[in-house]
Amino acid sequence: MDIHENLSVIEGVLESVVYHNDENGYTVFTLGHEAEYTTCTGHLANPIEGESLRVMGNFIVNPRYGRQLSITRVERTTPNTKTGIEKYLASGAVKGIGAKTAKLIVAKFGEDTFHIIENEPQKLSELRGISLKRAFQMSESFHAVAGQRRAMLFLQEYGVTPAASMKIYKRYKEDTVEIIKSNPYRLADDIDGIGFRSADAIAYKLGVDRDSPERISAGLRYCLWEATTEGHTYVPTSFIVRKTSELLMATPAAIEHELIRMHMDRSIIRENTESEPIVFLSSMYYAETDIARKLIELAHAYGRQLSWTEQKDSEQPADTAQPQTSYNHDEYDETPTSGISLSDGQKRAVDAAMQEGILVITGGPGTGKTTTINTIIGMLEAKGLDITLTAPTGRAAKRMTETTGRDATTIHRLLEVKFISEDTRRQTFEKNEENPIETDVLIVDETSMIDVLLMHSLLKAVAPGTRIILVGDVDQLPSIGAGNVLKDIIDSNCVPVVILTEIFRQAAESAIITNAHLINKGKYPEINERDKDFFFVKRSSPDQVAATILELISERLPAYKNFDPISDIQILTPMRKSTIGVAHLNQLLQAKLNPPAPEKHEREYGHVVYREGDKVMQIKNNYDATWEIYNAQGFSVDFGEGVFNGDIGIIHEINDDGLIIVFDDEKHIAYDFTQLDEIELAYAATVHKAQGSEYKVVIIPVHSGPPMLLTRNLLYTALTRAKELAVLVGLTDTLHRMVDNNRISMRYTALTRRLQQLVNIDPIAGV
Repeated sequence: MDIHENLSVIEGVLESVVYHNDENGYTVFTLGHEAEYTTCTGHLANPIEGESLRVMGNFIVNPRYGRQLSITRVERTTPNTKTGIEKYLASGAVKGIGAKTAKLIVAKFGEDTFHIIENEPQKLSELRGISLKRAFQMSESFHAVAGQRRAMLFLQEYGVTPAASMKIYKRYKEDTVEIIKSNPYRLADDIDGIGFRSADAIAYKLGVDRDSPERISAGLRYCLWEATTEGHTYVPTSFIVRKTSELLMATPAAIEHELIRMHMDRSIIRENTESEPIVFLSSMYYAETDIARKLIELAHAYGRQLSWTEQKDSEQPADTAQPQTSYNHDEYDETPTSGISLSDGQKRAVDAAMQEGILVITGGPGTGKTTTINTIIGMLEAKGLDITLTAPTGRAAKRMTETTGRDATTIHRLLEVKFISEDTRRQTFEKNEENPIETDVLIVDETSMIDVLLMHSLLKAVAPGTRIILVGDVDQLPSIGAGNVLKDIIDSNCVPVVILTEIFRQAAESAIITNAHLINKGKYPEINERDKDFFFVKRSSPDQVAATILELISERLPAYKNFDPISDIQILTPMRKSTIGVAHLNQLLQAKLNPPAPEKHEREYGHVVYREGDKVMQIKNNYDATWEIYNAQGFSVDFGEGVFNGDIGIIHEINDDGLIIVFDDEKHIAYDFTQLDEIELAYAATVHKAQGSEYKVVIIPVHSGPPMLLTRNLLYTALTRAKELAVLVGLTDTLHRMVDNNRISMRYTALTRRLQQLVNIDPIAGV
């Protein structure tokens, strides 16, 4: 064994495969070398017992399994001795050759065996029991295995990790090497996890011209997709030329030339505006255009003459701004909501829902959105209409089910997702124009969380004549993905919108709600009033903030109202890094709330140790994950599929095969160790991850951080996640700065303009 580039390097023979995942190549195997055996873990495509390997990696000590070599690179060498060749073939590496046949072949051809199988397979038929047809089948199988190996070795030579190599080979198969050599930038477009920079590094090693059109085109697409991660659906031409020029070290003239070519083949769309030309990825351009067209079509379906101005509870609507129909308010007395007193704004919302093809209902906490929706549902059901409820996340859908008493589903589940990837470019759905959602009314909650691509897919699946009611709080954080759909629709003044502002008496008694509204108006919250549900604990340093959070969650709050530290309390922080960021707080909270113990099994993944009893969050949608619910006797009483981004659970068990997490409603889901990239510790979480969720108690650290994160709407969003108690810990100066900082990240979006263009009205500023 020697050391090379700080990695341990071992050459030996693969003795046994302990575990192998066909999907991603993750393998646990034993490597024999110099009369020793080493357990190795990592990605290895098509492992075959008996093959010769040269592995590189770092030794780690697993708390349960002991010393292991975590491999980062594998080089495979073809066996060159009779014993090695026979063992290799006997392992089943080549389809049609078992131990007995391997012995016969090697006895006949010796060290020329591989040459015969690959190049002269007809000679195999000279052996008893091997027909000519079978001989050629053996050769074909040998070529397939050899082709995969060549591709994996080729990729590793260019610095591609084994895990990424598996993804690439699964996509391109035997054409892997040829495709990458002809245009390595295809990797950035076709393979999840392979970005432009990785593809560019491979291209550089392959000698691709740094000014080639393929490179400039790939760089432009990369910069445009990067812009979408910041919420933009388009960017000014000057911006994209500058960013791409900085990335590629290419001249603006070369980039402009490629923009023209890309526009001609419609991979991008260029559009002139009054200020300067702008550039869209074609997917974003068509998504916003189609959303606008579909919304107007839905509005027209009910005969509406499009002229609508938003009305608030506190306003008496002018004649010109009222819906152009008259409604019978006595109808409320005949509905299932009899006995509930509605505000004027709620009545307008119900009226519009009875008449309009498209309606937006927005408002802050305590303004009666839930009561309004339940009233609308009751009246629509009384008319015999079929109603479908949906929300963008699993937790939001669960909340919708709880508040309405009717089943709600995620948008992805409703659309019957067919292929899912974290890369939204690769999501496809069974429900579409040709196979629409079968319903009379579609009610969508938490609309502020929906980006343009998901809204586009949803509206494509809405049949003509279906009514849509979009519900959400426009003042919360916008979607993580590109666009600002709810705000753009409201700002357009092209569809009916009702803004609920009246805070109902019961809600007005909550300091959480009253302070949330004060913050939203740019006013400082009232803190530390007695017998309230909102408290501010002053601490001067980040270390003191972290220490106080530990004390609150482990001692003071459980003693105050018997809150459970793990299931009832959630830490919501603006950032991932720093002393009061997600990563550090999770380490501290895990050590405090779920420390190591001899009876608790653990598993390390990356820099995180997962332990039985840990609180974890699912961070990727997994529609194929199977869950089961068990009764007290341990018998399965229900099962289904799907776990969603933002779902929180507890690690129930860690065993040799993986771990079992129990999520809400006692849903047990089994994970193997290759799926640990789907979860993270969740004692603390970012505010963005908490959107659509509610918790009994929320603790918010309020201290130092970048102004782009310490904003008013982030504080507002975090506070409105609390149901019973909110505790802020830190500096009042920072709290005031956050309230004063109404910096809403400006997003380049075109949906408002698209809607206004369709109805031929002038843009209205400041709505």
